[in-house]
Amino acid sequence: MAIELHPLDQFKIEPILSLHIGRIDASFTNSALFMTAAVVMISALVILGSRKAEMVPGRWQSLGEMAYEFIANMIDETVGKEGQEYFPFVFTLFMFILFGNVLGLIPYGFTFTSHIIVTFALAALVFIGVTLIGIFRHGFHFLSLFVPHGVPKVLLLLLVPIEVLSYFIRPFTLSIRLFANMLAGHTMLAIFGGFVAAIGLLGIIPLGVDVLLIFLELLVAVLQAYVFTILTCLYLRDAIHLH
Repeated sequence: MAIELHPLDQFKIEPILSLHIGRIDASFTNSALFMTAAVVMISALVILGSRKAEMVPGRWQSLGEMAYEFIANMIDETVGKEGQEYFPFVFTLFMFILFGNVLGLIPYGFTFTSHIIVTFALAALVFIGVTLIGIFRHGFHFLSLFVPHGVPKVLLLLLVPIEVLSYFIRPFTLSIRLFANMLAGHTMLAIFGGFVAAIGLLGIIPLGVDVLLIFLELLVAVLQAYVFTILTCLYLRDAIHLH
């Protein structure tokens, strides 16, 4: 008897190693496994890429340098030289999201960035970190971020609440964008994959669509990691330079 799989089954978090501390479920899950895999692969890339620096770089060194220069240029163009001190955080954020997105495209892989709890935790970390940077750098003057320059005072009663609201919804928009794109794309892959198995020889058509969707999802995986990171840099720029 064939087992029918739901397109959303791929997003289920399953325990690999059950562990309970009192009432807290601290089990090691498939999500934690792929997060660990992402960290290990990123660490391996950085270590192998910087272990033996040569004038003519090898494959690992080239990959490491490309990733380094990409993030360094992104920070320089959006934040400026003052933002380079936050390079380790931005680099780690980009690589973690990128590997999380791409690992989910591997057969039997798991996309931990398709879970809102993960993306919101990352977005909240960015929001809190950027806010603290702004407060430590500017003190109470940081509040001027919510007061647009050159606006008549009578309009400030309307614009200041809008600015405050738009600032505090940043972690929600940042997390939902990444989560929704990963969830929707992988769901579509599963649906067309189900068509392939269900309609026999005619499955060549949805199979072709699925192949195209995989390439599209790979592009989306890279693009979403970039969007999340570039927005983080823009938020960092606002915190450092205010207006």
